[in-house]
Order: sequence, then structure tokens, then C-alpha cells
Amino acid sequence: MQTKDTNATRSFYDRISKVYDVIADGGEHTARERGLAALAVQSGEQVLEVGYGTGHSLVSLVKAAGETGSVSGIDISQGMHDAALHRLQADNLADRVDLRVGVVPPLPWPDDHFDVVSMSFTLELFPLDVIPTVLSEIRRVLKKSGRLGVVSMSVTDVGQSDSMMEKTYKWMHQHFPHIVDCQPINAVRFVEEAGLQITHREEMAIWSMPVAILVANRQD
Repeated sequence: MQTKDTNATRSFYDRISKVYDVIADGGEHTARERGLAALAVQSGEQVLEVGYGTGHSLVSLVKAAGETGSVSGIDISQGMHDAALHRLQADNLADRVDLRVGVVPPLPWPDDHFDVVSMSFTLELFPLDVIPTVLSEIRRVLKKSGRLGVVSMSVTDVGQSDSMMEKTYKWMHQHFPHIVDCQPINAVRFVEEAGLQITHREEMAIWSMPVAILVANRQD
């Protein structure tokens, strides 16, 4: 992920990779699983996950794509790579994933390559001015009619007040971005402005903060 300080971001995720599931997965796993269910990867599809973290989704994606499909992943952190690889090895799936470490954007794959791209609690980690470039790269590597799945912390709907937790989170991100690195975003607007058509949309809450679950198709 390309952030304002890529080296600091990489170092941060390397440090927390061994304890990330304890810190965050207890709240994130339900939204992540709902996102995967909505994305509905099919046997034989070619799939990319951007920001694979400790590899929970990779396991599900490999099983869904089956032996005739393929799964690739890219993450900024070597520590996360090692955690994800360990999880894949435990399920005897490591040889079925092209697992890479690198900064995004760009994406190191050719045009029209993937049937599916998945992102879970990743898009909101990018600076707001970088998100359009990230989505443009995703659109480029998607096949025509390919689909993007996004699970993201979301801004509060117009007319509704932020919860105390959301206010605190936004304040922490503003003042201590090296600790609270992500921020609620209007994922719907970003995805639509990237030229992708949303075909599935739902919302849920984690610790009273809104989360958007989206599926969108490339339309040419």
C-alpha cells in the first residue's frame, strides 16, 4: 500500500503481523466473511487480493476458485506475507497462491487479467488522493465484466451523527496516523467514480462504526 510514509507503514505492519488477529480480527472477520459471500468466487476464476494481511481470505478464495482457478495476492508487509504463508501451508494451499510483497499502486499484472479483485479493510488505508489511482489500477487488471469486492470502514450517512467511537477514531487518525492508520471513507463514491458499477451494497457496524460491503463490476 502506498501511503504518506511507505516505510513507516511497512514497518508498522511487520511489527504487528504476529498479533494482528488478536488485535483486529475479532471485529473484522464477520464483515470479511460477508464480503466474500457477496463476491461469490466461482471455481475456475482468477482472483487477486490486495492487502491480504494474515491470509484468512486467501484460504477461502483458494478453496472457492478450486484447482482450475488461480489466486494471487499482494501486501506491503513481509511480516504479513510470512503470516499468510504460514496459514496457507497449514492448509496445504501454499503452492496454489502467487503471494507477493510490494507497494500498490501500481499492480504488477497485465491488463484484463483477473475475474475478481478482493479488498478487505484495505482501501481505507490509502491516502484519499491515492484511492482513485488504486481503483484505476484494479479496473485495468480486471477482465471485462470482472468484479471488485470491497469491505471498508465507511463514513456515516448524511443526516446521521457520528457515534462516539467514530468521532474518537477520526480524531486519532488525524492526530496519530502512525497508530490509527486507516480512516472511514465514502467507498461507494470512490468505486462509482472509478467507472465501476455497484451491483451489491450492504452495511453493518463494528464497535458502532459503519462498514460498507460492496461488489462492483467493470463495465466497458
